[in-house]
Amino acid sequence: MNIDSIQDVTCLPFTAFGPESAEPIIFIHGFGGDASTWRNIQVQLENKRRTIAFDLPAHGRALADFEPCNAVGSAKAVVKSLDALKLDRVHLVGHSMGGAIAALIAMRSPERIASLTLLAPGGFGPEINAKLLRRYAVGQTEAEQQVLLEQFVGLEFELPRKLADYVATQRSTPGAAEALKAVSGLILEGESQGVLPTDKLGELPMPIKVVWGTQDKILPTRQCHKLPGPIACHVFDRVGHMVHMEIPQEVIRLILENTR
Repeated sequence: MNIDSIQDVTCLPFTAFGPESAEPIIFIHGFGGDASTWRNIQVQLENKRRTIAFDLPAHGRALADFEPCNAVGSAKAVVKSLDALKLDRVHLVGHSMGGAIAALIAMRSPERIASLTLLAPGGFGPEINAKLLRRYAVGQTEAEQQVLLEQFVGLEFELPRKLADYVATQRSTPGAAEALKAVSGLILEGESQGVLPTDKLGELPMPIKVVWGTQDKILPTRQCHKLPGPIACHVFDRVGHMVHMEIPQEVIRLILENTR
């Protein structure tokens, strides 16, 4: 079956690369992002693995057809999309809010997940930079997004030249900022976030890797310091919240290690 041709309103919009395979790598982006955040990694994996990156509800191409929801709702939407694509077993890679979503899917359907790679995942502790996320959700000018996005990366990392303009253009789409504001209200609890039962993650049968940067200003690195022993934690110095953007080669290496 050629899944690239599927047009199904129950399936989240997605971008696929690489040859069809039984256990593709599924990428789940973070709050305020979209599938394009994974493009560099997908292109580099194109000759090695099948990869699929979804747009989450109320994000990107899923703005019109999918209502704003919290991480649980997004997890259900991803599972429905896997069903629509007839994918019974996959590798999951999630960043930030997408990490929390991937973890929820793995805890609910462990038999379906071959491996779990979580990049600066949400839900590993109550602390979160809620003020920054709320501003990031609604900023509609390139100058404003440039200032905000600089807080997402390490001090030495230079943002891609057109990223701020791209994000500002996305926010200017009718209804986009309002939808993200609604999502932020669903995933944030005042100035904190909900916490996942990480002890349950440690009991899951698939290999799990967590990747974090020491300069993360969104979610503090210490949230990975006391994870259960079976979970492998990889912490990189001088790296911020956008680990897949800042150190793509290291992230690709860890994903491939986890999916073997």
